[in-house]
Amino acid sequence: MQELTHYVNGVHIKGTSNRFGDVLNPATGEVQGKCPLSTTAEVETAIEIAAAAQPAWASVNPQRRSRVMMKFVDLLNRDMQKLAEVLSREHGKTLPDAAGDVQRGLEVVEFCMGAPHHLKGEFTDSAGPGIDMYSMKQPLGVCAGITPFNFPAMIPMWMFAPAIVCGNAFILKPSERNPSVPLMLAELLEEAGLPKGILQVINGDKEAVDAILHNQTVQSVSFVGSTPIAEYIYATGCANGKRVQCFGGAKNHMIIMPDADLDQAADALVGSGYGAAGERCMAISVAVPVGDETADKLIEKLIPRVEALKIGPYTSGDDVDFGPVITAASKANIENLVQTGIDQGASLVVDGRGFKLQGYEDGFFVGAHLFDNVTTDMDIYKKEIFGPVLSTVRAKTYEEAIQMAIDHEYGNGTSIFTRDGDTARDFSNRINIGMVGVNVPIPVPLAYHTFGGWKKSMFGDLNQHGPDAFKFFTRTKTITSRWPSGIKEGGEFSIPVME
Repeated sequence: MQELTHYVNGVHIKGTSNRFGDVLNPATGEVQGKCPLSTTAEVETAIEIAAAAQPAWASVNPQRRSRVMMKFVDLLNRDMQKLAEVLSREHGKTLPDAAGDVQRGLEVVEFCMGAPHHLKGEFTDSAGPGIDMYSMKQPLGVCAGITPFNFPAMIPMWMFAPAIVCGNAFILKPSERNPSVPLMLAELLEEAGLPKGILQVINGDKEAVDAILHNQTVQSVSFVGSTPIAEYIYATGCANGKRVQCFGGAKNHMIIMPDADLDQAADALVGSGYGAAGERCMAISVAVPVGDETADKLIEKLIPRVEALKIGPYTSGDDVDFGPVITAASKANIENLVQTGIDQGASLVVDGRGFKLQGYEDGFFVGAHLFDNVTTDMDIYKKEIFGPVLSTVRAKTYEEAIQMAIDHEYGNGTSIFTRDGDTARDFSNRINIGMVGVNVPIPVPLAYHTFGGWKKSMFGDLNQHGPDAFKFFTRTKTITSRWPSGIKEGGEFSIPVME
């Protein structure tokens, strides 16, 4: 069994706490590694090393920092399949999906190559007599990120790539469930030319999180995970004077209008609802067909598609649609919510209960489930299930459908499928949700736009990647400069004003 490490100052080091988390193979249920859970002292040591290394890195000009990102992209492409295989083994997602996890992180790194442009300040010539005024974007210092299990490559890169290219050092606390890929990414960044100590990987649990939140050297914290933990990290980080962005849970609705292409909509629902076993914060988990005729036709098209989904381990080949969920506890929670949906009166039209895969009976596989006649007071509608479960809530009108999404406490992503431009435009303008798709099922913006939800899906003022990332990881300093042509006698004691 492999004993994993922390990565500090360019070296893999063993943990000292004698506390470990199990790293499982979700397909078999077997423990394949032990992840060290750090002490507060270990976190503080890593932060001290980062703080010592950061000033020299910040003094490197943005163009040279960007070249490190260029080389990092080359290395990510070189090791893409290796990273995907390790990711699949610890997470359970299929190999193509794991490669996509790496690729979407890589695209943010590509965007960060443009740091010389994004870090430019502003200049005003002759703001007053002989006075020039200009602003500079400067790094914060030491930043930290706390990342979830479901995207162990993409989300760490969404955080550390812009932070580092802005001249910061970064402390990464990845999920203890699948820490190997984050450790590999740190190695690749140093191979690309990043100085030692600029990216540190500290594995741990709540003790490590609290050590980050209460350390006064850490200037910012980024987080992705569940809403209760997002609220805790946001409140604690802000109380300790940090800049904080936290991304929480989701319950993403897709509205299907009567004029929609129902085959296209059904394919989109299956891909977005069941991909990665539903363990995505941007998964579509609620289908809202408008009108009973639309709903009946949609269910008719969904049933054979859902029943035909192939479930298996990543080793079964690229034609597997999705794999296991991350832990036995996750599986039990999904199954309990499914039973709750039945008990509360929803119609389970595709029943994935009792799914077993021959040879993998101890794995954390969950069958695909499809509910119809779900109502907004049911737990399966209100709660994030994070599994291969799609709920259909029938709406009589477009107004009723849009109000469902507006009223839900989560506001991460949403979609509408329609052929009518006026309806799509109205939906896009009125909906109180951060990311919107029009005939697009998973509206995750590309790297040069920003990613972030509204309502209880996001806490903070600035989103991930895109222009917001360069704002989040820098401070603006404004300089007013005067070079007088002569010496003016006497002091001025009143505030200067424009004449």
